[in-house]
Amino acid sequence: MEHRKRLQREQLSLDASRELILEGPVPPERLAQMTMNKALDAFRRPPEQHEALVEIAGLPEGRIILARDGDIIVGYVTFHYADELERWSEGGMTDLIELGAIEVADEYRGCGLGKRMIELAFADEQLENMIVFTTEYYWHWDLEGTKLNVWEYRKMMERLMEAVGMVWFATDDPEICSHPANCLMVRIGKEVPLSSVEYFDTVRFRQRFMY
Repeated sequence: MEHRKRLQREQLSLDASRELILEGPVPPERLAQMTMNKALDAFRRPPEQHEALVEIAGLPEGRIILARDGDIIVGYVTFHYADELERWSEGGMTDLIELGAIEVADEYRGCGLGKRMIELAFADEQLENMIVFTTEYYWHWDLEGTKLNVWEYRKMMERLMEAVGMVWFATDDPEICSHPANCLMVRIGKEVPLSSVEYFDTVRFRQRFMY
């Protein structure tokens, strides 16, 4: 499976004197030269998360899309294969990739960075030969920081993913089914073969009932 990694870049003006750079997929050696905004601590301490991003960027399928203020990372989106302990890794599908973490530093929220980074990830048809999925779990959401309830946050995440054509897919995955606000969202690229789509359906549903 060809993993297309053509660097995309765009600018976003915050005000007359400040400009953010959005770019990706960023190579690991370039990513290692940057630093993390101290507010990017949703998953790990910023230095540890920085190491994790460099590691993901070095994977054959891995890709990091980021927003930076100078050389300080203020937001990022990760793409990688599913963890081998999760059902989504079954069968070793090389054209199934997970949109994993999305994080934006507090002071940079409200200017559409999350949406812009995700749109950049799909630019130039880079992911048309992939099934891209994301698993949304309410316990990962910043409900306190956003002052949203789980349903408002779920709607916000749905709108974010729908911006690049991702839609809700049913599944019997226990973690997703453990709370009604959790969901699976998927985008099937136009170059993905039918055989991969059919296999993904068997991964989504393990329980088959005969009547």
